[in-house]
Amino acid sequence: MVVSSLTLPECWGHRGASAAFPENTLASFSAAIRDGAEGIESDVHVSKDNVVIMFHDPSLDRTTNVKGLIRDKDWFGDMEHARTIKKGLDGHPQPIPTFKDTVELIMKEGNNHVKFNVDVKVQNDPGHLFVLMREIICAQPNWETQLAPRIVLGLWHPKFIGPARRCLPFLRLAHIGMSTHIAREYFWETCETFSMSFSSLLGWEGEKFREDCAKDGKKVMVWTVNRREEMIEVARWGASVVLTDVTSDWLALRAELQRDYGKTFFSASRLFLWTRPNYYRIMQFIASSSELSRLERIGGPFEKVLASVQIA
Repeated sequence: MVVSSLTLPECWGHRGASAAFPENTLASFSAAIRDGAEGIESDVHVSKDNVVIMFHDPSLDRTTNVKGLIRDKDWFGDMEHARTIKKGLDGHPQPIPTFKDTVELIMKEGNNHVKFNVDVKVQNDPGHLFVLMREIICAQPNWETQLAPRIVLGLWHPKFIGPARRCLPFLRLAHIGMSTHIAREYFWETCETFSMSFSSLLGWEGEKFREDCAKDGKKVMVWTVNRREEMIEVARWGASVVLTDVTSDWLALRAELQRDYGKTFFSASRLFLWTRPNYYRIMQFIASSSELSRLERIGGPFEKVLASVQIA
C-alpha cells in the first residue's frame, strides 16, 4: 500500500530520544522535541512517599547508580539524588524526572503541540497512581484544553480500565501490547488507540487487525521501530504513530518520503520480513504468551478482572 505524505505516521520518542540520551530523562524528552517529534513516550512508577516518577523498570538497578525497588524507596532525600549510568551527549549523567517535571516540560511555551504517551506499568496500584496523576494534571493552568487532550494513557492490563474511567475520564485510553488477540478480547470496547509491537502486526492476523482498526476509527501506534525498513513498512500500513528511540532517523526518512514517497516505498525491499526470528508467527506466539503470563502473575488473571470491569 502506498500512502501520501499527508498520512505518514507521527514521530513519538520512545523514552525520548533514548538512543542518544539516557532513557526517560528530561534531557532525552527535550532532545526528541528538538528533533521535531510530535510526541514522547515514558513509563510511570510510584515511590514509597507517593511521588510519580518516570522510569521503565520496577527497580533502579539497570540504569542508575542506585539499587532497589522504586516502591520501597522515597523520592525525597533518596531517589531525587539518583543519576543515570548512561551519559548524555554533554557527557553528564542525568537525574530521574517526576511526572510533574515532565508535565511541566510539555506545558512550556513552544512545547504545547507535544503529545504524551504515559505507559502504565502493571506493578502499579491503579487507584493510587491515577489519583496522584490527576492531582498533577489538574494543577496545571487550563489543563482541560491545554494538557488533557494531549495525554494518552497506555494500559497493558485490564485492571487499569475501571480506575482510569473513574479517575481520569478526560484522558484517552490506549492498549499497549504484543497480541492482537488480547487487544480484541480485553481492550477493543474501551480503547481508541492500540500501541502494538511491530512483530505483532505482521502476517494475516496483524493485517486483519490493522484493517479492523481502520474500519472502526481506531488509531495504531507501533513500537519500537528503529530500523529503516521497519519504518517504511509501518508507513505502508498507514499507522498513526512510529514509536522510536531514533527520532531524528524517522524524521529524516519521513522528510525523504514526503519529497518522493513513491520512489522510496518502491525502492524498499520487503524481504527483510523473513530475516528475523521474531517476525515469524511461532516466535510472536511465544513472546505474547510469555508476556501474558508475566502480566497475570503480577496483576492478576485477565478474565477475572474483565468480569469485574463489565459488572461495574
